[in-house]
Amino acid sequence: MLQAPERHSLFIDNEAIAPASGDSLPVIDPSDGRVFAQIARGAGADVDRAVRAARRAFDGAGTEPAAGLWGRADAAQRGRVLHRWADLVASQRETLATVESRDTGKPLAQARADAVALARYFEFYAGAADKLHGQTIPYRHGYTVLTLREPHGVTGHIIPWNYPMQIFGRSVGAALAAGNACVVKPAEDACLSLLRVAQLGAEAGLPPGALNLVTGLGAEAGQALAEHPGIDHISFTGSPDTGRRVAQAAATHHCPVTLELGGKSPQLVFADADIEAALPVLVGAIVQNAGQTCSAGSRVLIEACVHDRVIGLLAERFAALRAGPAHADLDLGPLVSRRQYQRVRDFLSEAQSGGLRFAAQGVVVGDAPPEGFYQAPVLLADVPPVHRLAQEEIFGPVLAASRFDDEAHAVALANGTPYGLVAGLWTRDGARQLRLARQLRAGQVFVNNYGAGGGVELPFGGVGRSGYGREKGFEALYAFTALKTVALRHD
Repeated sequence: MLQAPERHSLFIDNEAIAPASGDSLPVIDPSDGRVFAQIARGAGADVDRAVRAARRAFDGAGTEPAAGLWGRADAAQRGRVLHRWADLVASQRETLATVESRDTGKPLAQARADAVALARYFEFYAGAADKLHGQTIPYRHGYTVLTLREPHGVTGHIIPWNYPMQIFGRSVGAALAAGNACVVKPAEDACLSLLRVAQLGAEAGLPPGALNLVTGLGAEAGQALAEHPGIDHISFTGSPDTGRRVAQAAATHHCPVTLELGGKSPQLVFADADIEAALPVLVGAIVQNAGQTCSAGSRVLIEACVHDRVIGLLAERFAALRAGPAHADLDLGPLVSRRQYQRVRDFLSEAQSGGLRFAAQGVVVGDAPPEGFYQAPVLLADVPPVHRLAQEEIFGPVLAASRFDDEAHAVALANGTPYGLVAGLWTRDGARQLRLARQLRAGQVFVNNYGAGGGVELPFGGVGRSGYGREKGFEALYAFTALKTVALRHD
């Protein structure tokens, strides 16, 4: 007899709460296409309840004994809570990784790394909470002028499905450390790990209302959060089109927004590069999480004189890649949903009908369930720079390769898309490293590496279609505060 799917509730005021509608949404395992859980289908009424709970936790509105506890907590106290939360996450690493692996389809090793990163985010922001300082400003005689960094109040967080734990950590961890109370809308395709993380937050000492999760559809719960007049700041990670709608909704009540909207990130390989060192990084940057990564290195630009050699070496590696069920812990798992699978397939069909050269392709293992959403990694060679596959974010394990003639040509190609999130540069020439790092239009530039191992401390965000604002590091703390200037006249 089949077991009924487990049902999950909203998380508001540190309690499991049923949605006002009583409705739910199915949770599908990408590895086999089967429903294995149900999540609450939250909507506007539930978002409003969560915002009111957060407001009580922040400024004490209401009569509950816990009202205002988080807003009145000093920075060191907030840091201690985050430290305990980090320890709890670390102790539950395997459980969280197992949940996220099944929910998203990513291999267990990648999900485990995400759980470790989540603990690290909480650890980092725990240590930073009481180090968010203002300044004194030299001014005219008779005045003392100082600045204060104050939390916005109630912050909204719309979290995508590709890295639920990591993006929760870099967004919510920073907001709570700065003193805000949070309302989170996770992606309907992947939110189970975050419901467990929220429970761990309550165990760590977050007071009721400091953190609230409303699961549901983006068009319902997400839109309600973006439009809510009780939200003082919104952090959104997702597609450019949805990001635009979030910003427009928030603008109706003059709410500031941080947007991280993806990319078409290039890696530039010059003839003097250490090719052997670059190869595993070039492959890993597009295969990780089945290419469903905002900062995926989805384009490789290769100097003409070494182009054929590099393509040949990449082809060997791509041919050896294996996709399969998340629990098999192979090079990559399935795509997160049927919708995402079809999107990637449509891009590849266009590449095939357009005559693009498929230089290599990995394999889907034979025992992968046929109902799963599997796409083998693909290497496309000689992709014209203006082609859709070189311009648009595919969000799948597809690497588009092109060649360049010289530095100027390389920079023009690298900067030749509407995006500007991350860029990689492979060369031993020190002058070129600095010269091109300045010329590349991207929020992050990595020289002879890509991603720097995640780098919780490294500010992250883009330009152009990749969005605006910065997350991670101290810049995230600044984003989750408002700067106040105080001028005292004493003479």
